[in-house]
Amino acid sequence: MPSSSPPALWLERSRLDGMLLGGVSYGIFLLLTVQSLIALTRRPPRGGKIADHRLALAFYVVITFILGTISFAANARFTEMIWIDLRDVPGGPSELIENEMDYRINILALSSGHVQEWFMQGLLLHRCFVVWDWARYVMIPMITLYIAMIALSIVIQVEASAGIAFYNISPELAYLCIQVGLTVLYTVLVAHRLLAMRRKMKGALAQYDSGTYDTIVIMVAESAVAYSIFAITFIVAFALHYNGVTTLCFLSIGQLQGIAQLFIIIRVATGRAVTHEWSTRVGGPTPIAFSGTVSDATKESNDERMARAEQDIHAYSASEKAAEANIV
Repeated sequence: MPSSSPPALWLERSRLDGMLLGGVSYGIFLLLTVQSLIALTRRPPRGGKIADHRLALAFYVVITFILGTISFAANARFTEMIWIDLRDVPGGPSELIENEMDYRINILALSSGHVQEWFMQGLLLHRCFVVWDWARYVMIPMITLYIAMIALSIVIQVEASAGIAFYNISPELAYLCIQVGLTVLYTVLVAHRLLAMRRKMKGALAQYDSGTYDTIVIMVAESAVAYSIFAITFIVAFALHYNGVTTLCFLSIGQLQGIAQLFIIIRVATGRAVTHEWSTRVGGPTPIAFSGTVSDATKESNDERMARAEQDIHAYSASEKAAEANIV
């Protein structure tokens, strides 16, 4: 295909536009990474102790940022090579874009992006398991999908290392479907669990304010919607061999998912997300949270409780606790 043909020109434009979009998303990713690290290392209000889980979240933020940076930098470097270092290659820029896996720098970009995805999906699984109190009927299928995703990721990296064109790597479509499927399942499972508990609490306490459950559900949904829409577009484009759209999405998808995760972490660390002490057991409330310590909510107003970090498990008033303990 001549490099001046309309399909070739569209592919070249997509690569350039994709890097511009990737630069914008990476800038947001960088900003949110800094903000999340500041929030995670800042001492909680009222002289509280920094929870141990904040260190784990800080490690997650740092490692995913490093991997995302490596991926973005490698893609940016190859974009330079396309139009500067290798501009006289037969077939022109479109040939380089289609056969990008012939160059090791793109293997590095792909591999670091995939490993970054392992960490991000791992964090989603942990949140889901905590909310479901480590129920096996939730853990087993989710872990199975997670292992399948990692296995397909490794196969893709092996095929890419063999020089197969990215657009022709057959396991990529299954990998993308599982990746998005895990995100959607996480959103549905967490939302269902929280809404079910909200209904039980409202049934037990006529005056119970369920707004905090709604806050968490909205936060979880917001974090997944933008990424899921973008990822589904990527899947459809890859399946239909719309290489231009595939290229456009591929260069930004990692940063977009990282951004979605960081929004939750920032809300958690700055107290704009909350968790409750709640249970499905007869014996009494089981405190759950993604991370943290227990605080005395009886000394805080509603606004103050909304300002607590997710690492704080909010205790109810004595009457609320007694009623909650009777929930089956």
